[in-house]
Amino acid sequence: MFRKEFADVIGKTGMVPLKDLRPLMLNKDATKISELDLLRFDFFDDVKFAKQLSENYKLTFIDLAKAKVQDKYLKLVKKSDIVKYRALPIQKSAKAVTLAIFDPSIVEMKADLITLYQYNIEFILTNISSWANIFERVTESVDELLETVREIKGDNLDEHVEVKEEDIGDDVIRYVNRILADAFIRKASDIHVEPYENTFRVRFRVDGSLAEVIKPPKNLMLPIISRLKIMAQLDISERRKPQDGRIKLSVGGRPIDYRVSSLPTLFGEKVVLRLLDQSNLQLDMTKLGFEAKQLQVFKNGIHQPYGMCLVTGPTGSGKTTTLYSALSELNTVDTNISTAEDPVEFNLEGINQVNVRKEIGLTFAVALKAFLRQDPDVIMVGEIRDLEVGETAVEAALTGHLVLSTLHTNDAPSTVTRLLNMGIEPFLVTGSLNVVVAQRLCRRICTSCKVEDRDTSKDEIISCGVAPSSAEKMKVYKGEGCERCNGSGYKGRVAIYEVMDITPGVKELILKNASSDEIKKQAIKDGMKTLRMSALTKVALGETTLSEAITNSSADKF
Repeated sequence: MFRKEFADVIGKTGMVPLKDLRPLMLNKDATKISELDLLRFDFFDDVKFAKQLSENYKLTFIDLAKAKVQDKYLKLVKKSDIVKYRALPIQKSAKAVTLAIFDPSIVEMKADLITLYQYNIEFILTNISSWANIFERVTESVDELLETVREIKGDNLDEHVEVKEEDIGDDVIRYVNRILADAFIRKASDIHVEPYENTFRVRFRVDGSLAEVIKPPKNLMLPIISRLKIMAQLDISERRKPQDGRIKLSVGGRPIDYRVSSLPTLFGEKVVLRLLDQSNLQLDMTKLGFEAKQLQVFKNGIHQPYGMCLVTGPTGSGKTTTLYSALSELNTVDTNISTAEDPVEFNLEGINQVNVRKEIGLTFAVALKAFLRQDPDVIMVGEIRDLEVGETAVEAALTGHLVLSTLHTNDAPSTVTRLLNMGIEPFLVTGSLNVVVAQRLCRRICTSCKVEDRDTSKDEIISCGVAPSSAEKMKVYKGEGCERCNGSGYKGRVAIYEVMDITPGVKELILKNASSDEIKKQAIKDGMKTLRMSALTKVALGETTLSEAITNSSADKF
């Protein structure tokens, strides 16, 4: 709670005159302000604040901003206990467990904390932002999270599917819940449940790479697959045809959607689940990974009153996130936005989202034509797959609507030639297209084990396209592998972009039916950074490795 001593401490630091804090203290909502909320005030310097607190309460102050706290210490107690006491275990010695706190009053709970840890306790005071950054690494254990897994059964808007439920035991239900909870903890994007002749395995895709996590007993294969199909409202008696469904769970109090696909294989049905966690959706365009100039060009494109903005890249490259962030930017009360998606991945308040269903004739083309009768301002169509959708999208863009969509091409310039090859006239392309974005995802170097890569020679850096003068100064990094990244050296992913503005020079080449290479050269001349250039910038910033950058920006990478 926002206490009077907060104002006293802030006043002593000289961050802001005490008289300027009085209106805040008199505000009836001030009692709802916590220490963490103080970070949102422009005047607030949490390091000065913590140093003053440490002086007042005779506590040792340490700024943990650059401290390397090992994950094993963060796992000494449950996450719920860390939240309850607001005390982070950051070290354990023969004498005591060291707890980092930002609220001195927690010292009064020392006896309770000694009971919890079954060990002597020492306190250090740190600044609020450092504490919060370390706390982000704290995850629930699978067993702790398992108790929170709940099925969310909403209204089924589709026709009712009759499902014959087999007698699935509690042990199988708990086993499946454990798999789903473990995938959530590891931040997996996909779960693969795969039957083979003599074995049965489960793999998770984490940061773009698949790894085997468990081999359940073969006799659990049918019960586990049946349980997943029941949860996804699929017909468990039908094992000869592919089926698609959806599971909605609450895990750790957060709603998670799992897109489910079953596929008949030689030795049983393979089930793949795609995890869609709305809380991980990044809608702030400034945090996606665009460089400043790239972001400016993209924003200029989407803020035009009409025209077409295209995003291209392989499956899983973050195209949906980029499109959703653009929609979020455009989503105001005076704008009518409609989307056609296959399927809708995240629900966005204030946007009319339509699930494409080919089996009943609701295709992208049909949805797009229907949108034009719905008084739209902005239209998003999941993918331009054929001439019919392409022509309708161009028509919409030329008649006063902003159209966002995706294509599958190698880079931004080849997106233009793809439209031309579909049969769309060059003058229609130049008249409708605002901007094209190509993107990839590179694995991010784990910050816990990041070291300078001294094995990479300057010649190797130069051979990747870096100027010799820049290569001399450039440092490259790698991850050595640690517990936090499961020995891979990577944790999380970083996006690389190629943003092509449709400049007069580019338009002139499109009208001449120029090749994608010619368009690319002109775009670079007009200021475009290629995927390779963008990837090497991320290497220079120490965000990814040279090998990741080259792999994900290769010209023949589709």
